[in-house]
Amino acid sequence: MTRITTDAKLTILDAPSNLGLRPPAPGVSPGCYKAPWALRNAGLVERLGAADAGVLVPPRYVATWEPGDGVRNGPAIAAYARALADRVAGIRASGGFPVLLGGDCSILLGPALALREAGRYGLAYLDAHADFRHLGNSPHVGSAAGEDLALVTGRGDDYLTDIGGLRPYVRDEDAIVLGVRDEEDLRDIADSGLAYVPGNDISLKRAEEVLVRDDLDGFWIHVDADVLDPSVLSAVDSPTPGGLDAAQLTELLRGLLALPGAAGLEVTILDPDLDPDGSQAALLADILVSALAGGPVPDQGKILRPQGDI
Repeated sequence: MTRITTDAKLTILDAPSNLGLRPPAPGVSPGCYKAPWALRNAGLVERLGAADAGVLVPPRYVATWEPGDGVRNGPAIAAYARALADRVAGIRASGGFPVLLGGDCSILLGPALALREAGRYGLAYLDAHADFRHLGNSPHVGSAAGEDLALVTGRGDDYLTDIGGLRPYVRDEDAIVLGVRDEEDLRDIADSGLAYVPGNDISLKRAEEVLVRDDLDGFWIHVDADVLDPSVLSAVDSPTPGGLDAAQLTELLRGLLALPGAAGLEVTILDPDLDPDGSQAALLADILVSALAGGPVPDQGKILRPQGDI
């Protein structure tokens, strides 16, 4: 039995953008663009009984960048955000509940823009990192996957933060960060005024206080795979100890999805290049199926060896 408090049809859309990440090594493109394929190979669409909205192909990834260049692939990210917003809006208009398979965290700009055009929406941001770098706390900006929360809350260049004159897409008081545990990010988010719950001390009650209010039309759920502890899932670009286990993430997602106003969900940052046997993609698919469609909490199986920050 589904735990979502809406009758909307689960609708899968692939958003395989890696535009927001730095190259993991010279001449190598970030592998997270393959994540939708890996999750589909794990049977995600069929197991959810979801409608299939296909894929939105991103612009070309350009690896060259130096400090002072602004946001890496910035214009391409802005164009992709506009196109993705239109696809998300279309899913919602047809009665669907969008489930986006990323890609990196910069895909958040698309649904955030779509929901801003529809009204006032909150954001549940599940991530080991706050992704809150901006010129107010850093000497320069760089890769949007480390800046997307700053961007959707209006901190950054107009061409990214003010598409359609709609800055901010999410107001500070309408967002909560869950699972953040990077020390520098904790400092930055604590200084920001945004609500947050650090590490694996997850509080659904605090999330409900932020996200379920009369002045909000609903909220979006962002899930970065690195919110899981590296001992559970290490196939991410920046694994950070102290995260959730599979059961904790499943229960947190179930709780969020059961709140009134859940408007859609995205999952990001899984890198199949770091998961050659597909076991980590399979676990993430199990978590999503359990959270979105009910059923047993997944068995996280063998403990995985962290592969280090690339």
